[in-house]
Amino acid sequence: MANDINNNEGIQKKSVEEIAKEQEKSKLSAYIYTKFFDAESSRRSDEDRWLEAYHNYRGQYYKNVKFRDHEKSRVFVKVTKTKVLAAYGQITDVLFSANKFPISVEETKIPEGIATFAHLNPLKEQLGDGLQQPTPSIEGNLDMGMGISSETPAPAPDDVPLGFEGDGKTLEPGSTFQDVNGNFLASLKKEYEGANLEEGPAPMPEMAQIKPAQIAARRMERLIHDEIDESNGGSELRSSIFEAVLLGNGIIKGPFTFNKTLHVYDKGEEGSRQYNPKQVKVPKVEHVSLWDFYPDPNAKSIEECEFTIQRHKFNRNQLRNLLNRPFFNKEAIVETLEDGPNYRNRSFESSLDLGENTSANTESLTRFEVLEYWGIIDKSVLEASGMQIPEEFTEESELQVNAWVTENRVLRMVVNPFKPYRLPYHSFPYEKNPYSFFGIGVPENMSDAQAIMNGHARMAIDNLALSGSLVFDIDESALVAGQSMDVYPGKIFRRQAGMPGQAVHGLKFPNTATENMMMFDKFRQLADESTGIPSYSHGQTGVQSMTRTASGMSMLLSAANLNVKTVIKNIDDYLLRPLGESFFQWNMQFYEGDLNIEGDLEIKATGTSSLMQKEVRSQRLTMFLQTVQNPAIAP
Repeated sequence: MANDINNNEGIQKKSVEEIAKEQEKSKLSAYIYTKFFDAESSRRSDEDRWLEAYHNYRGQYYKNVKFRDHEKSRVFVKVTKTKVLAAYGQITDVLFSANKFPISVEETKIPEGIATFAHLNPLKEQLGDGLQQPTPSIEGNLDMGMGISSETPAPAPDDVPLGFEGDGKTLEPGSTFQDVNGNFLASLKKEYEGANLEEGPAPMPEMAQIKPAQIAARRMERLIHDEIDESNGGSELRSSIFEAVLLGNGIIKGPFTFNKTLHVYDKGEEGSRQYNPKQVKVPKVEHVSLWDFYPDPNAKSIEECEFTIQRHKFNRNQLRNLLNRPFFNKEAIVETLEDGPNYRNRSFESSLDLGENTSANTESLTRFEVLEYWGIIDKSVLEASGMQIPEEFTEESELQVNAWVTENRVLRMVVNPFKPYRLPYHSFPYEKNPYSFFGIGVPENMSDAQAIMNGHARMAIDNLALSGSLVFDIDESALVAGQSMDVYPGKIFRRQAGMPGQAVHGLKFPNTATENMMMFDKFRQLADESTGIPSYSHGQTGVQSMTRTASGMSMLLSAANLNVKTVIKNIDDYLLRPLGESFFQWNMQFYEGDLNIEGDLEIKATGTSSLMQKEVRSQRLTMFLQTVQNPAIAP
């Protein structure tokens, strides 16, 4: 009651204009929640697939499994868990086998704005720029000759077309023809100032030569790897890979700007160390659970998405921490905290608890639901909600925005800060479904095989329970009435008629467990084929025909890697390359340091190349083993 009274007093203190503005802002929240409900309803069938996959991984029967009354065994053989962990281990072993994040930056084949080669001209350094030296004529080398013969003097600046008026390329006073063509070093120009470098490869091997485009690429690669390591990107990637193997898709969010605290200790005047923390902008990536990610229902990939929504489940402290983040409406956050929790449990959340969390039903009483929206919104919707449109976007009909909303409030609304515009989410499938946004994971591929293996295992155990015990046939007419029918060693039955040994008979049921386990093994092999992960690749015991020799085992393992190659290629195409490009764009837009990293660069995902290097290493080891087996070479 006290809270209601305080809230009523707060409402009475507000003016009519303020209440009208709040109602207008709630229109944007209602618009985003409408999009959210559409995306939520469109993925209901996918949620059922994920729940079944998760239950198979945990070794729990899903809701559509029913048992007969006479079935006593409820055993679940967790082959799915073994396959999931084997696939996850193979993928992470390939991606991180080189002890570096599988993203590389390389210069393009023909760089623009920066030279591929530059060399030191010793004659120019000795004689100075004031003396005109003949340019070496090298056949086929246009970078050296520049189309000018050694006998023809260099044209004067007035005789060369240098552009047009208003092109922004104004010559400084005292510029020469060499200055016009001296931008081949791009951002490295200051670093190599005074080195008398000329564009093109060195005409003689003994002359010093550098590769400006390659230098810029290596610096950008080191910077990206350092940023990923500092933001714990490797751990986040492994979490997404595990969810992709389990459910079919992994989601990585970022890079987005994060204010990181650097712990700096400076020496004071008295020699003692003083703690002076510093705040710096760094890019950060994080794993987003597939259960909290709601893409555009009409899209088949992240590039086709008109919008994406991430559902946050905050406690009071997490929601209060949003006050310290930029561009958040502090008044709206405080009012949301005063109104109390508004979280509603979804149907899949109670299924994920599997009856282990007794407080799952009461968790909604302490949580807040916040939706993070990234996507396109018509300007008319923003204007109707009372939002102020920046002047540079007044002529646009729609805007790319980032909005954080609750059911009745807008906590944050800014124009998408990334240039070029992009959604800060990367979704990659384990196995691509060409007609759906969501992919297919390992448990779904072997769901039928897992169900049949469970069935034959239950049948074998129930049969063993019958065949392992005797069932007695007793003729009560031949026995004395009123005596106990319990059977135990030393039991005496008192007989009153009939021949000896005819009153009590022991019956033994036939044992069919062997046939059932043969079917179990057959469907385990079918699970190997359906998932592309053979049992011998993750340590199945027993010697088979082709696994007796090293060469035969190597051939089988190479064939088993075909499925892993497909998965690694999906990770390369849908995650690593877009993520590397996003880091490159973030650094070019937001990086505050000066590392001279500008150049014509391209991002390459090196997951597949890591797998190829591992295969080559394995083949060489096999060849070495075969070589040393030769008696003549072994000593």
